[in-house]
Amino acid sequence: MGIFDNVFGGKKEPKEEKSLPWKQLTEMSQLDDVVTASKGKTVAILKHSTTCGISRMVLRQLEREYDYPAEQVDFYYLDLKAYRSISNEIAQRFNVWHESPQLIVIRNGEAVYNASHSAIVASAIEQFV
Repeated sequence: MGIFDNVFGGKKEPKEEKSLPWKQLTEMSQLDDVVTASKGKTVAILKHSTTCGISRMVLRQLEREYDYPAEQVDFYYLDLKAYRSISNEIAQRFNVWHESPQLIVIRNGEAVYNASHSAIVASAIEQFV
């Protein structure tokens, strides 16, 4: 009766919602914190456009796939629309071409990996943890 349950409002199993332990990237000075933190553990920055459907899909997929203890990876979230100047500084400081959505992994103060659009997957971070 599965299909009829969905159509007629039968009992549904609640989906487990996962959320990454995001740190909002809102100040230029936080990039110094990113560099410092990356000397002891992996730092990932997600550059996200709040008005882009693809960006929203990538964000949800990343949160679904995420399976790293918080002490292993610092996750930063950058709202590109609100903080474009920070995005530009990230591109310059870490020598990565600006894209959106974009995932940048930082280790020892340097970008060691970046991906955009559908190439963004949580499993790519594993090699840097």
